[in-house]
Amino acid sequence: MQTLFTADTHFGHAGALGLYRRPFASLAEMDREMVARWNDAVGQEDEVWHLGDFAVRQKRRRATELLRTLSGTKHLIVGNNDDAATIANDGWASVRQYAEIVVNGIHLVLCHYPFRTWHGKGQGWLNLHGHSHGRLKPQRLQFDVGVDVRAFRPVTLVELRPKSLSTDIRPSRKPDSRSVPGSK
Repeated sequence: MQTLFTADTHFGHAGALGLYRRPFASLAEMDREMVARWNDAVGQEDEVWHLGDFAVRQKRRRATELLRTLSGTKHLIVGNNDDAATIANDGWASVRQYAEIVVNGIHLVLCHYPFRTWHGKGQGWLNLHGHSHGRLKPQRLQFDVGVDVRAFRPVTLVELRPKSLSTDIRPSRKPDSRSVPGSK
């Protein structure tokens, strides 16, 4: 089992094609290709943290269909475009505004929005986020996991971590992970 991260899929959002200059000929192609790339990267036993803006103005039936089609156990960190059809959907293992988790001994702070500073930053904790669609200058220890900068698919922590930061990131000595209450 591996843990992967993604954000800003904007399934069903025709405006995303032009607004974010996505390389697809149509909305149907964009959605189809992102589902295919997700399922190529994610196994059924894998865990995916989607850091917001899953689908835009989609009916509950469509959100349910998408979640059933996508591989893995899926967690949602709510984004500004996630409405009730997305948030209240039973296809999520958990739904939160924010989470702190530990993956492979590395502390992570997960939120849809990028932070200027975050809990544990001084101890090497990473901030994973979406929302900016690759339009913000990266900070040390901070990674945009949005599909627009990650080949339109979920990515692993290993794929995110540049080797130059490996000495700044300190594995946790505690085996437990912390998270904010409020999961489903």
